[in-house]
Amino acid sequence: MKIKGRSHFIDRHSDTLYFETWVKKLEIQNERKYERYEILTSLGKTHVWGLKTNENHLETLVIFPGARTTSLIWDFDNGLDSLNLNLRIFMVETNGLPNLSDGNTPDIHSLDYGIWAAELFDNLKIEKAFVAGASFGGLICAKLSIVSPEKIIAAFLLNPGCLQPFSLKLNNLYYNLLPILKPNSKNVLKFLDKAIFSKPQHCLSEVSQALLVDYELFAISRYKDNTQKPYYMDKELDKINVDIYLLEGEKDLLFPFHKSIKNAQKHINTLQEVKIFKNVGHGIETYKIAMNYIGEKIKNYR
Repeated sequence: MKIKGRSHFIDRHSDTLYFETWVKKLEIQNERKYERYEILTSLGKTHVWGLKTNENHLETLVIFPGARTTSLIWDFDNGLDSLNLNLRIFMVETNGLPNLSDGNTPDIHSLDYGIWAAELFDNLKIEKAFVAGASFGGLICAKLSIVSPEKIIAAFLLNPGCLQPFSLKLNNLYYNLLPILKPNSKNVLKFLDKAIFSKPQHCLSEVSQALLVDYELFAISRYKDNTQKPYYMDKELDKINVDIYLLEGEKDLLFPFHKSIKNAQKHINTLQEVKIFKNVGHGIETYKIAMNYIGEKIKNYR
C-alpha cells in the first residue's frame, strides 16, 4: 500500500503519556476498562479498543471515528450502553488521526482505507460484523463496503463525510477554524457548542465535556495533521452493495443533512432507511437516542 501522508505527535513519548492519562480518566468516569489490541497493518500499527471482544457468541460491531477524534468519544457518558444490546465492540483508532495508531495514511481517494479496514477484520478474526462510522469514519465504512461487502452485515453512517463536500458556509468555516487559528479552551468550547452539539438536547455531561475540550485542545496543539480530509465519493457510492442506514443530525453545520440525504438516495441502491435527529449536531455518535436507533436496527437482523 502506498503511503500518501504521515501525521505524528510533536513529542511521541510525552504526548502518548498525556493521551494514556486521558484514557484512564475516561475509564474512571465510565467505571470500565477498555481492552486493547495492537494490529500490524499496511499502514503500520493500528490500535483498537474493545468491549466484550472475547465473548464470541455475541454479534460484533466495529466502529470508526471521525476526523480529529478518538473512537473512545463514542463512549462518553457510557454512550455505548445506549445500544441496549450485548455486543462485541471494537473501536478502531484510524491511522492518521490523533490517537495511538501510527500516522501513516493512504490516498483517501483510493480504496486503500477499505483494504486496510478489511485487514483489521482478518487480523481480529472477525468474519462478519455490523460497522458504524461517524464523519470521516462514514467514509471508511463506505470504502470497506465496496472492497469487502461480504464482511458486513449492515453499515450505519452517522453524518458521514462521503456524501457531499465539506460545507464552505461562513458560519461553518468560522467555528471550525477558530480553535485551529487560536487554540484555547474557550474557542474549542465555542466550536463544540456551535458545530458539534446542539444544546440543550444534544450535549454531554460536564465531566465528559471537559474531557472532550482537553482532548480537542491536545489534538490541535500537539498533533501534526497531514491526513487528507473526507471528500464526496459521488459515483463511487454506486458500488456499495451492503445494507446502509443513514443517521443525520438536523443541526450539522459541517455536512448539512438535506444534501447528504439527496446524494445518498441518488447513489446508494442499498439504502435501507434515513433517520433525521432533530436538534442534533455533527457529533451524533455522542447522542444516546442515535445509539438506541442503531441497537434496534441490529436487533432486526437476529
